[in-house]
Amino acid sequence: MMQETLNKLAIFQKKGIRRVIYKNEWWFSVEDVVLALIDSADVKQYIKKMRKRDPELENNWGTICTPLEMIAHDGKKRKIQAANTEGIFRIVQSIPSPKAEPFKRWLAKVTKLFLCHCEPLICSL
Repeated sequence: MMQETLNKLAIFQKKGIRRVIYKNEWWFSVEDVVLALIDSADVKQYIKKMRKRDPELENNWGTICTPLEMIAHDGKKRKIQAANTEGIFRIVQSIPSPKAEPFKRWLAKVTKLFLCHCEPLICSL
């Protein structure tokens, strides 16, 4: 039951982004984030090409992303490539999209809401 409350869907511009709490912070599905920012039907190929275009991202992919259990599109629990807020910001840097700036503001708001919920003292400063 605890896991159910920690595995949530967030909405950015009518697109669902899977997220889960891991190590006391939100981790977001990389595939969902990229899909929300691009106009491509094949998000996996886009991510592969994005990593090739950005050698620094490619070299640090294993540090930025962690496979975490989330509900897959078929409704089953699966390991999904996920990144925390810092990792998502790094990935978004590699996506030339006019949606990137609004997404960054949205991500900051989502993260702040989580922090205020977990650490009310932070929000009172």
